[in-house]
Formats: sequence, structure tokens, C-alpha cells
Amino acid sequence: MPLAVDLDGTLVRTDLLIESVLGLIRKQPWILILLPLWLRQGLAVFKRRIARQVSLDVSALPWRMEFIADLERQRAEGRSLVLATGADEGVARAVAAHWKIFDLVLASDGTTNLCGEAKRRCLAGRFGEKGFDYAASGAREDQQVWRSARRAVVVKPEPHGWAARSSALRFGQWMKNLLVFVPVILAHRFHEPALMWKSLLAFIAFGCCASGGYLLNDLIDLEADRHHPQKRFRPLAAGRAPLTWALAMIPALVGAGFLLGAAVSGTLFAMLLGYVALCAAYSWHIRKVAVLDVLFLAGLYTMRIMAGSAATGIWSSHWLLAFSSFLFLSLALVKRYGELVIMRRVDGDRAKARGYEINDEELLAAMGIASGYLAVVVLALYMTSDKAAVFYPHPGLLWALCPLLLYWISHIWFTAHRGRMEHDPIAFAIEDRRSRILLLLMAAAAVVALAV
Repeated sequence: MPLAVDLDGTLVRTDLLIESVLGLIRKQPWILILLPLWLRQGLAVFKRRIARQVSLDVSALPWRMEFIADLERQRAEGRSLVLATGADEGVARAVAAHWKIFDLVLASDGTTNLCGEAKRRCLAGRFGEKGFDYAASGAREDQQVWRSARRAVVVKPEPHGWAARSSALRFGQWMKNLLVFVPVILAHRFHEPALMWKSLLAFIAFGCCASGGYLLNDLIDLEADRHHPQKRFRPLAAGRAPLTWALAMIPALVGAGFLLGAAVSGTLFAMLLGYVALCAAYSWHIRKVAVLDVLFLAGLYTMRIMAGSAATGIWSSHWLLAFSSFLFLSLALVKRYGELVIMRRVDGDRAKARGYEINDEELLAAMGIASGYLAVVVLALYMTSDKAAVFYPHPGLLWALCPLLLYWISHIWFTAHRGRMEHDPIAFAIEDRRSRILLLLMAAAAVVALAV
């Protein structure tokens, strides 16, 4: 008795049509204009047009290995296996060529969309009523096919729990958005509830927009993430969170962020629009451009501080903007440097990370360390300025910040050099015990200079 096997959600933990569309948009963003026109010609034509213009790396897809191992056992025992899928024939044949266990491939051919009733008729016409078994996840279309199958083999879809979806939203990265509180804190007006409330709304608004940006980035980065030793475990890349959910959440999150921003002030709303536009530009192209990508990342960090100013009306001084620009550029560079060091373990001398090659390591380190130390210089100059004397009764006590910050910058660069910077540097600082101690000491030094 032949066994017909579905593809999406059964053999693989993802939707290959959505993956193909995302791959095409990643290469040619302007193609979005044509997609509705192609779709009007029917799903079979739509799938064929997409398949002809993009080639999926089937070797890196999130396969259901236990089920595939069972299929290989059945094939070894002499059972005939049929790949019966609604995916385009080109995609289906690439899958069959990769696994080499299927005797026959039945798929959409540009005329017929082989799903639901069409698949049932095709299988029943070839093998007869009750002349085949059918393995699928149990979607509505699968139940139509099971009417003509001798036996329904239910390959239960793995549950997409809240933990996986929460991880995809990267709530831990919301810690970066605490930067919106910097203007009100440095102005020593954190005792004013109205200002703190506005800062809190700005924090949530930026968090919503940032989570939407992370989902967009992960959708565009699916193929690259699957070749990365750590990023391949991200929920979307690993198939632990559905792509359809991510596509729906992006406009929902960004829309919620815009509404919150508009409720605080028109300036904050405009800044959120700019932030989302920059994030989209970064995800589609800028991140591939060496140097420009880290300047963008540093700018996105600084925008959070400016958003705090837009929410409260407390505008940051040129000292703060200069300090943050150099510090965040150093953090952006250490992120790229750390990725390059990690990829060197995988690809050796051919390693690449975004727009950087392995020979760029030393240059990235030199630029990043210099930028971090320049932030310390800006801080030292601020301490000797009249501005510091206005806010701190004893600005001389702030000098303790300089060696502490020098130590922390040196610490994160040593960590990256040793190949241990596996996360974003802000996330690393939150998890790293030494970093937490240094940050607490810096906060204590600022409080002492203020209170003594």
C-alpha cells in the first residue's frame, strides 16, 4: 500500500510558499507590486511564478527528522512513498532530490493547484479509492484527501507555544528601550509622575515597534539564520513559531506603537515613523553595507534617547548626544566583530558576517575600541564643563565613572575577541555578572556625586 506524504506542516515545520515569497521579496522588494496581479491568475500560476524566480535552500529547512527517519525505515522495508503536495512542482522535486526516498512526486504544475479536493482526485485516480494511505497534519484540506485514503496517518503539528512566540518578540531586548528614560533621569526630574508616565508610554511604544522590527528582520533573515550556529535556533528559523503569525503580528505591533506614540505627542509619533522606516531600510538593505550598517545601529540606539526627549519635552544636550553616539557605535561594532569571530569557527578563512569578511576583524576591533574610548573622553570633558556643575554639586566625584566605563568597554571587547559574545552586547551586559556589577558601581558614583 503506497503512502502519500504531505509537505508543508508535515515533512517540514514551515510553509514553503511563504518562505519562497519572502525570499523573492528579500531579493526584489519592488516585486510586492506584482504579487496581487499574479495571485489574481490563480494559486497554481502564482506558485509557479514564485518558484521560477527564487530557489530555496532545502538543505537548511526545519525538517521533522523523527518523521523522516520513520519514512526512511518504511522505504527500506519496500514501501512505496509518494510526495503529494500543493507546493509547486519545482519546489517539490528539489525536496525529493534532497531526501531521495520518494518514488513519485505529485505537485502543483502551474495549471492545477494540488490541494484539498484536487489532491484527493489525483491520488484516487492514480491508486484507486482506498488504494493509498495519506500522511498529513490534519488541516481542512487534508481531511478532504482522507475521505479517499485507506488510512489516515496524522502527523500532529508541533505546538507553537507562548514561549516560542515570546522569544520571537524578544521582550528581553526591550531593555534597550529604557534609554527613553535617560533625558528625564539626567535632568533629575524623575520625581514628576507626569513626565515618568510619558516616558513609560514611550518605552512601550518603542518596544512594540521594535518587536515588529525584530519579526520583520527574522522573516527576511530566515535562510541566513539557518546557517548560523546560534541564530538557527530562533523560533521562526527553527519552525517553532508560524510564519503566518509573524506576518500578522508585524502590523499589529507597529500600529499599537504608533497609537501610543500619537497619544503622547506628535513629535514622538513622527520619531516612531522615522524609527520604523529606518528599521525597514536596515532590514532590507543597509545591514549588508559595511560601516553604514553599524552607523545605522548606533543611530537607532540614539533615537531612543531622543524619543524620551520628544515624549517629555526635555531635550538632550550635545554632550549626551556625542557620548551616546560614540558609545553605541562601539557596541554596534562589537556586535559585528563578535558575529565574525563566531562565523570563523564555522567557515574558517571564508567566514563572512553581513557585509564583513574575516580580514576585516582587526579593523573592526580598532574602530570599535577607539569609538568606545572616545565616549570616555567625551564624558571626561563633560565633567570639567560648566554644564556638569549645574546638575552635580560635586562633579569631581563623577571621575570614578571614567575608569569603570573604560574597564567595561575593554571587558566586552575582550569577550568578543575570545568568541564569547554570542548575543547582542546589551543583552550580554544584562546577563553578564561582571557587567552588572560595573553598571551598578557607575550608577552609585553618579548618585554620590549628586547627593554629597
